[in-house]
Amino acid sequence: MSTYHLQNLTVRHLGASQASALHAISLTIEQGEQLALIGPSGAGKTTLLATLACAHQPAEGSFQAFGVDPWALGHAERHRLRAQLFLAPQTPPLPPRQRVVTAVLAARLPQWSLWRALVSLFKPADPEAAWQALSRFNLGDKLYSRVDRLSGGERQRCGLARLLLSPAKALLVDEPLSALDPVLSELTLSTLRDEARARNATLICSLHQVDLALSHFARIVGLRDGRIEFDLPRAQVTPDMIAALYQGEPPAASAKPLDHEAMAVKLGVGACL
Repeated sequence: MSTYHLQNLTVRHLGASQASALHAISLTIEQGEQLALIGPSGAGKTTLLATLACAHQPAEGSFQAFGVDPWALGHAERHRLRAQLFLAPQTPPLPPRQRVVTAVLAARLPQWSLWRALVSLFKPADPEAAWQALSRFNLGDKLYSRVDRLSGGERQRCGLARLLLSPAKALLVDEPLSALDPVLSELTLSTLRDEARARNATLICSLHQVDLALSHFARIVGLRDGRIEFDLPRAQVTPDMIAALYQGEPPAASAKPLDHEAMAVKLGVGACL
């Protein structure tokens, strides 16, 4: 069964203008598939992810998730469907005064009774699971820190650790590397891909770092002005296609790790920086 099937989908911006944010989008994404969304700022990547998470109702076209139209379901059925979807926004909505362990365990709220959820606010229900998830992103030492004491990159990874505890079958990740250095960027993408592969979950990740998208994902979807410019295996994506996609806005490139030995030579100091 396909995770998603979209045919001529149009999504409009909320507000008075009702301008189209996505135009005639057609996509089929199979269960367990991993793909990257690339494109300039304002291309529609975040809107597409929100639509796939059933947060935006399409204005036109056909949209199916796991073989059903979410917007033809009743509220309770659609809520149950959303439990199979996990949207990790670029800036996770984490309560600032909350402890990291509680924020991560919130991924399990759809599975818990109200009583268990309330008790976990005071005595975390499964701190070991939260620690293991955080450790996969090099954040195990932040288990009992407050969220407002984390850096931007640590908050991003805290949100992704929450993803690891979710039972979702579709993982929708928006710009997970925007506050991360090159080493953590590689670790983050590898962890997300390994997790998706282990549970046969679909992984859809929007990225500005085209080089990392091409090195980590077999399928690349290029968006511009709310339209799909190409949907291809990475081997068929050419430099000319990337240049056309980002005309007027150069794509972000992941910074290369520092060559400490070369830097030491330039500074005239020992190589043990």
